[in-house]
Amino acid sequence: MCGIVGLLVKKPSLRHRLGALMVPMLTGMTERGPDSAGLAVYTTPVSEGRRKLSLYSGEHAVDWSELLGAVRHAIAEMHEIEAHGNQAVLTTAADADQVVAWLKRHAPEVAVLSVGQSIDLYKDVGAPADIARRYRFGELQGTHLVGHTRMATESAVTPAHAHPFTAGRDFCLVHNGSLSNPHLVRKHLEPLGIEFETDNDTEAACRFFEWRLREGDDLEQAVERGFSQLDGFFTFLMGTDQELLIVRDAFACKPAVVAETDDYVAIASEFRSLAHLPDIGHASLFEPKPEEIYSWRI
Repeated sequence: MCGIVGLLVKKPSLRHRLGALMVPMLTGMTERGPDSAGLAVYTTPVSEGRRKLSLYSGEHAVDWSELLGAVRHAIAEMHEIEAHGNQAVLTTAADADQVVAWLKRHAPEVAVLSVGQSIDLYKDVGAPADIARRYRFGELQGTHLVGHTRMATESAVTPAHAHPFTAGRDFCLVHNGSLSNPHLVRKHLEPLGIEFETDNDTEAACRFFEWRLREGDDLEQAVERGFSQLDGFFTFLMGTDQELLIVRDAFACKPAVVAETDDYVAIASEFRSLAHLPDIGHASLFEPKPEEIYSWRI
């Protein structure tokens, strides 16, 4: 059992309140996921030719300024870093794959959580409220976000196993449910050059969509293919730099509720995480139907 939350604000005047509106949504899912929590937020994109890398150092003490100096020395391009304790966002004008490869070789204690022009990603172990305070989620601004609280049932409680999972650029996925064939999915994808970082079943779904997007599918086409290839129970909530998407499996046994007003679209596993939202009494409320794809664009 896990908790998912998503929020997309339609009005630009609400973007500065995105984090403040989201925190009660996330903490409201604590009983569904007390082990770890994470959040992907989509902010104003960096300029063309630049990318943001969300970094995590865990229990390792990393001097982010020193790391920035080393990156600048090794790769002669513009690099900037903004630190948030044991996480940081590195903005670079260099090829992102080159920077990721350099970090793997020279700073293996630093994990790259996401890459893109808009996405910033935070995840850690512990109670959702503690994580929200640690990374000051209430101050986040942006257009939309995807969040998750995890109750581990089939793999370890570590930051790497926490959600969201990411693939490619500006794509993330969170999951409530359990897949029964993640090892078969992995066996199929690894020979195709798709790399895995954990044994989490959700990562298998994320890598499946990564493969399909790489092969030219749009996100909805990739999800349609997933109906026949991903076996098990799931509610998937996904984000890109342009949209928020939710889909449930054929049995729809994992809960989800959507609230939509003229100002926002909000998604959660249970209504209690939506009850505080402004004008919620006049929102259009519904539960997503089985194997029906719902998406909203900014």
